[in-house]
Amino acid sequence: MFLKNAWYVACTPDEIAEGPLGRQICGEKIVFYRGEGGRVAAVEDFCPHRGAPLSLGTVRDGKLVCGYHGLTMGCDGATLAMPGQRVDGFPRIRSFAVEERYGFIWVWPGQRELADTSLIHHLEWADDPAWAYGGGRFHIQCDYRLMIDNLMDLTHETYVHANSIGQKEIDEAAPTTSIEGEQVITSRHMENVMAPPFWRMALRANGLADDKPVDRWQICRFTPPSHVMIEVGVAHAGHGGYDAPDDVKASSIVVDFITPETETSHWYFWGMARRFKPDDQAITDSIREGQGKIFSEDLEMLERQQANLLAYPDRRLLGLNIDAGGVRARGILSRKLKAEQAAAGDTKAAVGA
Repeated sequence: MFLKNAWYVACTPDEIAEGPLGRQICGEKIVFYRGEGGRVAAVEDFCPHRGAPLSLGTVRDGKLVCGYHGLTMGCDGATLAMPGQRVDGFPRIRSFAVEERYGFIWVWPGQRELADTSLIHHLEWADDPAWAYGGGRFHIQCDYRLMIDNLMDLTHETYVHANSIGQKEIDEAAPTTSIEGEQVITSRHMENVMAPPFWRMALRANGLADDKPVDRWQICRFTPPSHVMIEVGVAHAGHGGYDAPDDVKASSIVVDFITPETETSHWYFWGMARRFKPDDQAITDSIREGQGKIFSEDLEMLERQQANLLAYPDRRLLGLNIDAGGVRARGILSRKLKAEQAAAGDTKAAVGA
């Protein structure tokens, strides 16, 4: 159920600052660490000696040392040394393509020879000083596709997030969904409404009045394997909404990197990139705190949804027009997964021949 020949966010640099990190991604148990020269490395979280997790070890001079018996591994998966032993015949463990970019560490859990760093999702805001970013990470016990569904249908904001970003006008504004290549786009625009609490805070932070009617927009963009970027914002009504000049609006990009762990769990890297007052750390901290509370509400709902689905696997679920974004995203994932599996089958057949 996972696309493996794709780039996923594995972790953030701070997670490997003090030593190796073990993380399961798309069913693969991987250890991440900084190798020689500080370059990020990723290999199987499995010591070839006795099967101990290498993530319980240490990094010494850029090499990964098993915490069980001291076996030393190279970033290519080769055993380099072990106290009092010859290791020439030790089998290699698997190594993974990994790249540090945009403040994240990305991994390609599939065939290493197919990994192409040009395919890493471009983040226009990550290297631009006109933008500021703040975010966090959750470990969520549900199918990663349920999170994609959640983010591609923001109707739930009215109910799950009633005290922060929800408002009744979301229900009243019908979304539109389209496909551009492998990208699914669901948009919703609300005109001449009052801003909900989170956006009133954002307006004040940008030096704008928070008691005037606004035009509000939500543009959700899904790209495989599991990334959702959401352009959100409000502008004082009558100035063009999404296209309004910067001096009358507060807008940002909600960043959502969804990394599958197992069939019923995933890592969720969330954040917000904004293009107003980028040097104001207090605003960044305030938005991060607000987002954290909002996404915590999603977490409870999604985990309980997953529990229900596991308890009643034969129950048929209803399909509504608001589900179009998630349905089309799943359709793209399904087609790509079938193509990947077919290619893998062709490769095995060729090897067997």
